[in-house]
Amino acid sequence: MRNLGLEILTAARGHGDTIALRHQQDGQWRQFTYREMADAIERFAAGLVAQGIQPGDRVAIFSPNRPEWLIADYAIMSIRAITVPIYATCTVDQVAQIVDDARTRLLLAGTAAEYNTACGALAQCDDLEKVGVLDDRFQADGRALTWSDLMPEVIPADIAGEIATRRESTAGDDLATLIYTSGTTGKPKGVQLSHNNFVNQHSTLEDRFDVGAKDTSLCFLPLSHVYERSWSSYVHFCGAVNTILSDPKLVIATLSEVRPTVMVSAPRLYEKIYAAILAKVENAPPLRRKLFNWALGVGDGWWTGHYAGVLPSFGRKLQYRLADKLVLGKIRNLVGGPKNFLSSGGAPLDQSIEKFFLKVGLLVCQGYGLTETAPMLTCNSPGDFKFGTVGKPIDDVEIRVVDTGEIQVRGPNVTSGYFGMPEVTAESFTEGWFRTGDVGHLDAEGFLVITDRIKDLIITAGGKNVAPQRIETLVGQDHYIDQLAVVGDKQKFISAIVVPAFENLREFATQRKLPFRTDEDLIKMPEVVEFYTQRIREASQNLASFERIKRFTLVARQFSQQAGEITPTLKVRRKVISEKYRRIIERMYNGEASETGPTD
Repeated sequence: MRNLGLEILTAARGHGDTIALRHQQDGQWRQFTYREMADAIERFAAGLVAQGIQPGDRVAIFSPNRPEWLIADYAIMSIRAITVPIYATCTVDQVAQIVDDARTRLLLAGTAAEYNTACGALAQCDDLEKVGVLDDRFQADGRALTWSDLMPEVIPADIAGEIATRRESTAGDDLATLIYTSGTTGKPKGVQLSHNNFVNQHSTLEDRFDVGAKDTSLCFLPLSHVYERSWSSYVHFCGAVNTILSDPKLVIATLSEVRPTVMVSAPRLYEKIYAAILAKVENAPPLRRKLFNWALGVGDGWWTGHYAGVLPSFGRKLQYRLADKLVLGKIRNLVGGPKNFLSSGGAPLDQSIEKFFLKVGLLVCQGYGLTETAPMLTCNSPGDFKFGTVGKPIDDVEIRVVDTGEIQVRGPNVTSGYFGMPEVTAESFTEGWFRTGDVGHLDAEGFLVITDRIKDLIITAGGKNVAPQRIETLVGQDHYIDQLAVVGDKQKFISAIVVPAFENLREFATQRKLPFRTDEDLIKMPEVVEFYTQRIREASQNLASFERIKRFTLVARQFSQQAGEITPTLKVRRKVISEKYRRIIERMYNGEASETGPTD
């Protein structure tokens, strides 16, 4: 018997009165001990059974991050029901599509805002019977199940017996969750993940990382995404503190307050921090720049030696103490102080950023995975890492790279397929190997290197294969760039649509006394266009000639999920971008755009 919800519940009881969850609400910190979390899971499980939720029933969670999200998730899984997470940014039609496809019986909204959307979905879905609200401040309106409705003070004996029977009959290959992939193309697919799929993740993390009651994690990526959700369950399995952040835009400010020692993140956070630091150094007096570079050099030697097991000399110790006091420690404080380790996944992180963070004493362990693999397939770890790669395969996972360059995998963490889509499932496997759709290779030491998505590769008119994500990662880490979409399929050269980081651009324009009223004014100014031309050209120096962005257009509107231009995990939907910005793209290839260099 393996039941992830029950395993978390059992672990929580063992961790007792240590803090399990922290969350800021109405300007005040609320916290739950592990004992309180275990009690809440049990009561919520009883509430679900009382509402008629049966084994195999789907219960959707449509909410921003909050402690009740995790409590509900653990409770749902513990009674052999199936959790269906939905991003809080989804529209009524998107929610209805997922709820209807999964044949969901109960939809749990986070707050009044999500409740209104959920009610719209309720009107469109035949199988959806009830809507509940996780926020205990929600005022009952006679239609919704409130938090108190789902949390009985006393668990009746018959319901307690029913819960025990369900848990005893759980099989490891029972479905724990249906996660609908946002996808960069096509209709979302319900990925089926079992209890065993997640348990495999826990066992690998235990082997490679040291996490326990001494640690604090900051949960700011959406719990609707398998990456944060799987990690948070491991945090609670280990007895660490999990601080839940509802608004990811507040992450940098929260880092300083919470001072997490472990954390998972998408690359964008690290890129923003790195770019902001380099921008400050770029504008600093020469002596400060020299001090900064000296300190980084000292940090490089110190931390490279540390992870190689080399004992530092007395002189190096003195140098490091000084460099740490003057520079390195101050940079670490920007991300909330010392760390056990950091993790990065979901998109490529440039190795120049990995190396920078190590120099200041922060190890970022980049990994790789998919929703279909719960999610982790490979990872770097404090005991075995190599920058520029996504690490080695995790426990019991096999990886092969076929002639086309596609990475294919099999192992105990791999999905059984897509809900209600047997043909799509069959197409996703070959000879028992799951086809990831990603291109890459295993190096001589067994570390995996990812190039790009097969469907995302751009083939130029000259027949060159270009990996757009690599270019977007390298150029997009600039302090003055917020978003970037590379285009150029079947064209002679690569171009890009660039959304400036307007807060930083406005500061640049003010310093140079450039007159402007709106962001639209800014992006038309020759001085601004030339500024971006130089920055894009410099950032592209290490790319091959055919990979460099030769023309670009600045735009004033951000790419959005609502417009279908990016996924909930901020990945560019290139086909949508190419269609929506078709006229701009045509103008770039007709010579009506800013050039960064020769197009030959």
